[in-house]
Amino acid sequence: MSPTVSQDGLPVPQRYGAIITIALGIMMAVLDGAIANVALPTIARELNASPAESIWIVNAYQIAIVISLLSLSFLGDMLGYRRVYQVGLALFIATSLFCALSSSLNMLTVARILQGFGGAALMSVNTALIRIIYPQRFLGRGMAINSLIVAVSSAAGPTVAAAILSIASWKWLFLINVPLGIVALWLALRFLPDNTQKAKQQKFDVPSAIMNALFFGLLISALSGFSQGQDHWLILAEVVALVLVGVVFVRRQLAMPVPLLPVDLLRIPIFSLSMCTSICSFCAQMLAMVSLPFFLQNVLGRDEVATGLLLTPWPLATMVLAPIAGRLIEKVHAGLLGGLGLAIFAAGLFLLALLPSQPTDIDIIWRMMLCGAGFGLFQSPNNHTIISSAPRHRSGGASGMLGTARLVGQSSGAALVALMFNLFNDSGTHASLVLAGSFATVAAVVSMSRMTQSSQTVKS
Repeated sequence: MSPTVSQDGLPVPQRYGAIITIALGIMMAVLDGAIANVALPTIARELNASPAESIWIVNAYQIAIVISLLSLSFLGDMLGYRRVYQVGLALFIATSLFCALSSSLNMLTVARILQGFGGAALMSVNTALIRIIYPQRFLGRGMAINSLIVAVSSAAGPTVAAAILSIASWKWLFLINVPLGIVALWLALRFLPDNTQKAKQQKFDVPSAIMNALFFGLLISALSGFSQGQDHWLILAEVVALVLVGVVFVRRQLAMPVPLLPVDLLRIPIFSLSMCTSICSFCAQMLAMVSLPFFLQNVLGRDEVATGLLLTPWPLATMVLAPIAGRLIEKVHAGLLGGLGLAIFAAGLFLLALLPSQPTDIDIIWRMMLCGAGFGLFQSPNNHTIISSAPRHRSGGASGMLGTARLVGQSSGAALVALMFNLFNDSGTHASLVLAGSFATVAAVVSMSRMTQSSQTVKS
């Protein structure tokens, strides 16, 4: 039996059990998107694969998530967020074991695709679940915990991977998910609430799901192909196909009463503005996080451990500020709070771009802390606005769009780093940081513009 839930969330003991479940699941799903990067050379060597082929260990997981996220969030609105989350956890556990037992690159790639579908199920409904776990007046606190887990897991992936690889084989990057996942599944069966307002009138449209998969699959494939220097004609063909599929897909969604791609939600001004700020902020984050290790290692001569330690102040500052932002949202408009956070984030990025030629560790650390603090101050209020501006029966669609915005922003940021290094060679990190600061500045302006919009939850 799932816990009973009212319009005003779960009572306190069950609420804590439910939020721990969400935190564990999202931590595993996000970490597994970044954790394999560090181990790619080792995995490629053990499985007799080339470096280029081994990239699919990362891409397969990411593409599987992006192409299925909105479809699974749509099913969450129809069938219940609790059910989608529990099935996703079970699949994630089984496929993590499959990854660890893989003996060839093809086998591991298939396992990573299936694991991606499990991860997508977790990401697609996590914020929708938080909306029914927490009372409306405390929703900001729940969103802060979620933002904290996502931000720290994204940034800490390489550090966690390095720690595991220092004492165990690469297989433990995946095996560690099995005991953690079993604990999370037990908690999910015991504590997760069911949504009483299921969208019974919704019908799952298979052609829409296929076009959604094609659109986002082509988008991520083109971006990653560009970042890896694939043939320009192949990338052009993908972009042309992307535009054609996108036009047909959007036209179909506009004609549907309850669309899979939530164009109905994008008509809500504060929702669409918040989506723009989310994409820009994660693009800026990735531009910095991918380019900075090159500068620290290739220009300053720091080793891998020192690089990891110098990047750590960013997630640590986010950990401190995200819960504070979650409480401030109860008193301060999300547009103002988010704009202030993004302005601090932009300042930190520009200051990193202006580092002296031979900076001390302190020079780097306080700038990283500024970036992390600004990011933490922005993310919780922004996610709160995205999820609370949607009608309750469309919380799944809003949750799916939130995850999609993050992944599209991160993929775009990674591709832009490649472009900056191709254009500016040794100055690639500097160019990436200037571009990241520019994205954060645009996001700050957009965030401030939300102050003219109502921040009240849509009830209908």
